[in-house]
Amino acid sequence: MSGAVARRLTGALTLALAGCAGAPPAVAPLPPAAALPVSAALDRAAEDRVLALVPERISAEEVRQVLGRAPAPRIINLHGSVALVTMAPFADFLVAMGYPAASLRHPRDGATSQSSFADSAMLAGTIAWYYEREGMMPLLIGHSQGGMLVVKTLHELAGAFRREIPVWNPVADAPEARTAIVDPATGARRPVVGLRVPYAAALATGKLPRVLLGQWDMLPLLRQVPDTVEEFTGFFIAWDPIAGTFGASDPYRPTGTATVRNVTLPAAYSHIGLPLTRHLAENAATRAWIEGYAPGDRAPAPPAGAGVDDSNIIHAAELWHSVKKHWCREAQRQIRARRARATAAAF
Repeated sequence: MSGAVARRLTGALTLALAGCAGAPPAVAPLPPAAALPVSAALDRAAEDRVLALVPERISAEEVRQVLGRAPAPRIINLHGSVALVTMAPFADFLVAMGYPAASLRHPRDGATSQSSFADSAMLAGTIAWYYEREGMMPLLIGHSQGGMLVVKTLHELAGAFRREIPVWNPVADAPEARTAIVDPATGARRPVVGLRVPYAAALATGKLPRVLLGQWDMLPLLRQVPDTVEEFTGFFIAWDPIAGTFGASDPYRPTGTATVRNVTLPAAYSHIGLPLTRHLAENAATRAWIEGYAPGDRAPAPPAGAGVDDSNIIHAAELWHSVKKHWCREAQRQIRARRARATAAAF
């Protein structure tokens, strides 16, 4: 890429980042009583049905009849620095596909999309607070700069920036005077540093904006995925001037045992428009394709034809498959942990 082209792209991106950022659309706050998800009271038979599910193969019927009746982990959606499109449309897509709305809303203001200009230590402390209170580790999904914050938070949990992180209460929007939680699965005391989230994803997160925004500490870490996440998916648009990817995708790599996937999206996809996925759940053809999708399968081509808008269907299908899988796994973990505590208490 020539210097002149690079300067033009850099100037355009700088103007976009400086001039287009704005507040996300207003979201009606939830009443305090409904601010936090309430764990579903499952009887033994319902728990057995959840335990019988295969996380990698969750059908639409199983979402409706089995998984949809179980508790769901909180999903923290982080939008990019340019808030023309937040992650709220993606949250709407998840709800339309069957995910509980309460597990997507911030407990203080009801928002389903959060700013990517937040502090990573605060987000790490918030994850710990949710886990201790709700009994399930949150999932993290970030778009553009939101993906950077996802990766930075994973490094934060790995102790890359500080030895201790305060627990952060998102309802009070303030830190608590402690740096550890009581693990709801074991009853043991655990520091915030070292906690591991089940799933995280970054959509169209590039290095060029890190340079323009002076986020120098993340340049060497942006593509490194630490062991503080079990599974991670990085999404790229191959020729994305906003993210600064020009051809080769500069893939994410695990630093240890994390499972990492890199997914290249069609060149026709829009960087800013990636969260716009609600329409895919509302159309019968695209919804059925997404419900039957599994990574690695030789899936048929996405549906096409009159009245079918398949824009953004690839990452929507990938993310819904991962969300279902980790929803199932976390519900199963919670059930097994509760049964193990009951068994231990009986002796």
